[in-house]
Amino acid sequence: MSGVITVELNELSVEMEEGAILSELLTKTQTTYHRGTTIGIVKGGEEREELTTEYSVKTNKGEFKIEVDSEKAEFLNTLATKFVGTELHAHWATPDAVAFGPVETTIKPDRGTYAYKRYDIIFGAGGYDAKNTYVIIAKNNHTASHGSPVDGGVFAKVISSKNILAKLEQGDTITDIEPVIKWETLTDKITTNDMDTALEDGMKIFTYFAVEMNKDSPEGAEHFFGLVRHGFFRVDDISSSYVVDDVLKGEICPFESLDSRSEGSVAVRTHGDGMGRVFISKEDRTSSVAHSIVGSVTKGIELIKLADKGNKLTVTATPERVMFLGLNINEAAGLAQERGLTLEIGGYDGDDAIVVEQRPETTMEILGGGKISAFCIPPNQLIHIEFYYDKAPTTVEFFKHALRLKERPLGPLPVDFTYENTTLLKTIKRVESYKEIMPENTPKEIVLAGEMGVTNQASKMYGIMGVKTKEDKRYGPTGEKFHCTNIIGKVTDAEKLLAFKQGDIVYVMEVEQDE
Repeated sequence: MSGVITVELNELSVEMEEGAILSELLTKTQTTYHRGTTIGIVKGGEEREELTTEYSVKTNKGEFKIEVDSEKAEFLNTLATKFVGTELHAHWATPDAVAFGPVETTIKPDRGTYAYKRYDIIFGAGGYDAKNTYVIIAKNNHTASHGSPVDGGVFAKVISSKNILAKLEQGDTITDIEPVIKWETLTDKITTNDMDTALEDGMKIFTYFAVEMNKDSPEGAEHFFGLVRHGFFRVDDISSSYVVDDVLKGEICPFESLDSRSEGSVAVRTHGDGMGRVFISKEDRTSSVAHSIVGSVTKGIELIKLADKGNKLTVTATPERVMFLGLNINEAAGLAQERGLTLEIGGYDGDDAIVVEQRPETTMEILGGGKISAFCIPPNQLIHIEFYYDKAPTTVEFFKHALRLKERPLGPLPVDFTYENTTLLKTIKRVESYKEIMPENTPKEIVLAGEMGVTNQASKMYGIMGVKTKEDKRYGPTGEKFHCTNIIGKVTDAEKLLAFKQGDIVYVMEVEQDE
């Protein structure tokens, strides 16, 4: 008879039969997970063996982190054995310092006076008696006799959330002091999407992370919603202090919230090189005028710390995005009822109507006002395109940027001119003024019916887009010679374009492919 093992899945204990594999665990628990994304695993007991000099101090006024001097092993041992896991009360406080304790230790108090700097963490002794040892936090530079050991008793520095210190006063409480595990440096770890991975007793398994959006950053939150609309965060770059997703690099996002980039903070770079990139902090950093805080990780920060470059991570966001674009009128009505919203329909109102615009645009504004206005069109005004990502990645990015298809399900594309079997289109956002369209995936012998082209910079008319409803062996979809035309994809229902005339607006939706 097989035995039973216990694993921890997203911080919850689960019992499994010995020999079970990852897929069986996910099936049994129905936990949050997007197929094909990376799962982080730490072998049982590994984190207890990992030495750390960084500690999280939790108080009734907030949490901050300290870093202990690694050369002061005796003090580090005193902290770990006497104070970690102990609730401490602020016994006394002055404008310069606050003292939590006492706890009995073996430090050797000294009656000398020492100079202390703001953010120093000190061991001191009331009445110069080690039985009354305090953790003293320096709120300002000062000189004092705290009954500290001969060297002054400084054993650590505050390294994050320093604003909490000014709030601490007599009567406040340290509710916990715990070591910070450096998950990303663990040696016995796994990052995998292999569902046949064997489970071992004591494993810690992380399948997703959760983000709570900042209500004061409606545009930034919407930027993040667009980034993760397929259910995952792509780790395109990584460092000791952050992971970053570059999917919306180059997309404009206004600056809305200045705050410290504490562990788990989600920030969008709003200007300069890398505008539109989304960062998640793995450790505390100061605020930056180039990074607007749009949310914070509330669960699964361990997965982020374990991730490697190239991974895709399952993510959830709270509140859920309110996105009506692409829904038919009945689906829109159902979603509005589910989210407790008043829905107003404009434009075409037939039973087959499709939502192509929503006001307000952002989730936070919609939820704040409790209502939404949706503009609808008949299905024959919506076309679908399959992009040739492998053949024309740069021009596809140009097209999706122009129509905002990188963060939204569909976008508008005005008809510029029509003749015979050709429809020419010009984007509302004239992005060719700041984005190059070099020749890429130009036709050689024939353009197939339904293929969409973009005129490249070999022609003075670059930036024009076009589709032909019949194949052509001489000219591209925009009426240009082959070497002037970049083919970006195929419109699967191009026959709809025959009914359009100059000045009409056609809406474009991507045919989603499996990741």
